[in-house]
Amino acid sequence: MPTVSDRSRLISIVQSRQNARVRELRAAFARTGRDVSEVIGIEGEHLLAEAIRSGLRIHSVFIRVDVDRRDASLRMLERLAIPAPVPIISLNAAVFSSAVDTESPQGVAALVGTPRFSLAAALAGPRPLLLVTAALQDPGNFGTLIRSAEAFGATGVLALPGTVSVWNAKALRASAGSAFRVPVIYEKSWPAFAALAERHIPIYATVPTGAAQDAIPCSSADLAAPAAILIGNEGSGLSAEFLDRAAACITIPTPGPTESLNAGVAASILLYEAARQRASPPR
Repeated sequence: MPTVSDRSRLISIVQSRQNARVRELRAAFARTGRDVSEVIGIEGEHLLAEAIRSGLRIHSVFIRVDVDRRDASLRMLERLAIPAPVPIISLNAAVFSSAVDTESPQGVAALVGTPRFSLAAALAGPRPLLLVTAALQDPGNFGTLIRSAEAFGATGVLALPGTVSVWNAKALRASAGSAFRVPVIYEKSWPAFAALAERHIPIYATVPTGAAQDAIPCSSADLAAPAAILIGNEGSGLSAEFLDRAAACITIPTPGPTESLNAGVAASILLYEAARQRASPPR
């Protein structure tokens, strides 16, 4: 596919904050709920490169071109190798900053189509490994969790009501692009647990050390088999209803005096333990 490989590419120059494309980019960043449209705004060279690598549809690219940084901006376009049909809009610093979400913009933003995943895709394969988030509200934690899910081979993330949007700008940045590829499925609690039960996937509820008398260390849980790891809210943890649905409660042994780990770190450690078990000979 032809790409932006030279400096002859025609770039539209926009100098008004009220331009229709600029307003569309601003509106995309303003959407924060789970029910976002099929087009989202992303900002930064890395995220745009990840979106292209993931095969997402790139609707338009916005580049900040200052007089003293024109060559650097053009070199960035060359590195990104944007498909030729994608329109590129040049904005001055003031107009660009008025449309994007960050306080210190990196100089490139884009409107991209969101991927579509299904619960069936997340449950696919002989040994599904899922993270189930119960009202996880911190976008940084959620993005970290998604990044770790891809790194350690999880098949998906099942987000129960109250969980922050995967397309929240902070969550997306924390995922470092993994959100473009990891199936993140939003589902109500009852259908989600019913789907897990139908596939005979046991649920492991994550609790702090000492929070449950019958809790076992994560190394003692059989995470090499199909498994769903339940992560609770940062402040209140898991409700009694969720704990009752679990096949077992698991903990991460912490010899230090720390009361608990944050959700992103805890999920990452548990996913690593699952990957370690799956790479070892069968028990």
